[in-house]
Amino acid sequence: MFKKILYPTDFSDVSKKALEFVKGLKEAGAEEVVILHIVDMRHFTGPDIGSALDLAMLEEAMENRAALEIEALEKELTKCGFTVKTRVEHGIPFREVLRIEEEEDVSITVIGSHGKSNLKEMFLGSVSEMVIRKAKKPVIVVKR
Repeated sequence: MFKKILYPTDFSDVSKKALEFVKGLKEAGAEEVVILHIVDMRHFTGPDIGSALDLAMLEEAMENRAALEIEALEKELTKCGFTVKTRVEHGIPFREVLRIEEEEDVSITVIGSHGKSNLKEMFLGSVSEMVIRKAKKPVIVVKR
């Protein structure tokens, strides 16, 4: 039923909790997991942030951190018997999740209810809420 899972992560505690749900879908016949992390550079723009060089260094540092985190997740899911594909993308998180959902033709998306920016999400709407509203495939949202 759910052969291919999209697992967007920002490496927050709730996204790690969502990982347990991903693992549980192995028993339901899931075979492949696409681990997705989105580098959202919107938070680092503006005149007070610094030069373009500073932004490039920040982006590189974020990508390096994401690569390390994803590598650990990939190993963990491979041990569970999944085929794993990893992706690090740049953009607006909910848009990228929806784009990758379609591009990868996943069966289901498993996402945490709130990530690292809880206060912002309370006022502007969370990534998970936008994914729920616009996703074409089923979505499991894991609460804190």
